Amino acid sequence: MMDDASRTSIEVFSTCPASNLVAPPAYMRTVIDVARWSEEHGCKGILVYTDNALVDPWLVSQIIIEHTKTLCPLVAVQPVYMHPYTVAKMLASFGHLYARRLYLNLVAGGFKNDLAALNDPTPHDKRYERLKEYTLIIQRLLAGQVVTHEGEFYKVERLKMTPPLAPELRPGIFVSGSSEAGRGAARDLGATAVEYPRPVTDYETGAARVSGDAGIRVGIIARGDEEEAWQIARERFPEDRAGQLAHQLAMKVSDSHWHKQLSQKSEMTGQNPYWLVPFQNYKTFCPYLVGSYARVGAELARYVSTGYHAFILDVPPNAAEMRHVGLAFQHALAHLLK
Repeated sequence: MMDDASRTSIEVFSTCPASNLVAPPAYMRTVIDVARWSEEHGCKGILVYTDNALVDPWLVSQIIIEHTKTLCPLVAVQPVYMHPYTVAKMLASFGHLYARRLYLNLVAGGFKNDLAALNDPTPHDKRYERLKEYTLIIQRLLAGQVVTHEGEFYKVERLKMTPPLAPELRPGIFVSGSSEAGRGAARDLGATAVEYPRPVTDYETGAARVSGDAGIRVGIIARGDEEEAWQIARERFPEDRAGQLAHQLAMKVSDSHWHKQLSQKSEMTGQNPYWLVPFQNYKTFCPYLVGSYARVGAELARYVSTGYHAFILDVPPNAAEMRHVGLAFQHALAHLLK
């Protein structure tokens, strides 16, 4: 999406369902459906998760590419799972076979138990140093360089990527993480830093500042009528004591800076669009914006005005919901054109 008056770009990505939440016989069909809904309603791409409990994100990305025309998989990549050469080889192979651009969502950690199971005791901030070295090797290989590198984490000698990747297919780079170490890694790599947002007033008043390319992970429930949107939101995400306990347990085994910060944030009062109940009840991992198309659109426009240009949405429950989200973004662009 592009605002021609101010040249403010907005890139919207949806999210692919996690394989551990859908029965195996239905999972592939669900992936295809969500990808097609996302493309139909104007998304640039779709996030594909990775962690110890999920199917391989590259195989899921292949399904997405084979059943859409333009949608770009945003593939989550964790250095402990795959050597940087293998990532570059996958990207080059996708480019050679499908001529489709992919994006990388680089994750440095997450659940400590997953890392411990793989014998990775690397401290939080040090993992971002590794991520920088990792990504630079990938970028150099994809740029056609013969790479010799001896760093703290990786060593390669006269390494070359074959087949080469066309320049227009080189991946967009997102760094998942909003700690100071995560933001620093994104700046050093020229990547888009993705975070779980605070209420937009925090950025407007200077309590938090956006620098460089930035994006947010956020869910949206919008309707023409404010009360209808809130009714749907509360029906979809009811408060649940078991979910609250699961959330508390998950936070104990996570070293995510923003998950902990969101967990400590109290719920907004009144009909503020910013809503944490789905996160606090372990239904999803991001805040939601809830309200009328106009109200949510205005809130999205405020985030854009404070420096956020990429939006990664929560998993859509159906095609109709993607249409409602698209209408909210239309209102956001209308606000930006004023």
